[in-house]
Amino acid sequence: MPKRKMTSPMAVRSSSAPPWTELPRDLTANILGRLGVVDILENAQKVCTTWRTVCKDPAMWRVIDIRNDGELMDCNMLCRHAVDRSQGQLVDLHMESFGDSETLLYVCKRSRNLRRLSLAYWDDISGKALTKAVKKLPQLEELHLIITHDILARHVKTIGKSCPMLKSFTFNLPGCRYYYPFLDEYDFGEEPTYSKYALAIAKSMPNLCHLQLFANYMKNGLQALLDGCPRLESLDIRQCYRVDLSGDLGERCFQRIKNLRLPHDSVDDYRWDAGPPPRDFYSHMRDCSGD
Repeated sequence: MPKRKMTSPMAVRSSSAPPWTELPRDLTANILGRLGVVDILENAQKVCTTWRTVCKDPAMWRVIDIRNDGELMDCNMLCRHAVDRSQGQLVDLHMESFGDSETLLYVCKRSRNLRRLSLAYWDDISGKALTKAVKKLPQLEELHLIITHDILARHVKTIGKSCPMLKSFTFNLPGCRYYYPFLDEYDFGEEPTYSKYALAIAKSMPNLCHLQLFANYMKNGLQALLDGCPRLESLDIRQCYRVDLSGDLGERCFQRIKNLRLPHDSVDDYRWDAGPPPRDFYSHMRDCSGD
């Protein structure tokens, strides 16, 4: 009788599939979903066929968060690739420290179900491109613009008119931890530029529930916001040092707004740039006050 050939345990182990490929698909998707977009596209999907199949599922790309941490990579290309993977199912997008007008238009054209858009620290997206892009987002409920450039009051008004379902809006400027008394004497012109942002919001976003205007130099406009946004329940005007909350206006704010952050309130929980003060403050204000 011929002897049975013995197979070593090491040979069995080396020929079997990796243990993680036996996990339920939903669990695998949950684990991979905790990785960042860059890690998924650059590493995870290359590990094995199972992971690549999971990473191609459009459900994996309903939420996309891409941040340029200074590494040498083409974030615009990665963002477009991720949006293509979503196949129109994208509902939440955050782009930080990268982006251009072409990429934003590419994304919005393919993401009509997008409900939340957050853009932080970008220089290459024009106000004209932003207004054109959001017109393709009829379901948009949240728009957050943090430390942006080239966004004028008329662009904000167009955004509001184009997104009637908008419930949460953020328009934050670079912070300034110290109040400068000379702000009150600074020449803003006959119609203060920064108050125009508040007026644009009041005239075009009647369904707003949450509004953050961090470090805005407006002096007037708060009354218009209360009148034009009757559903407003959360208002953050930290570092809006020129806003006067004394008298009836302040009383109305305290009675009406459930969650009110005042100009001198702590910024310890503020994620973005809350200071230090700019070296050339007058020059900084002129750069930001175009209309």
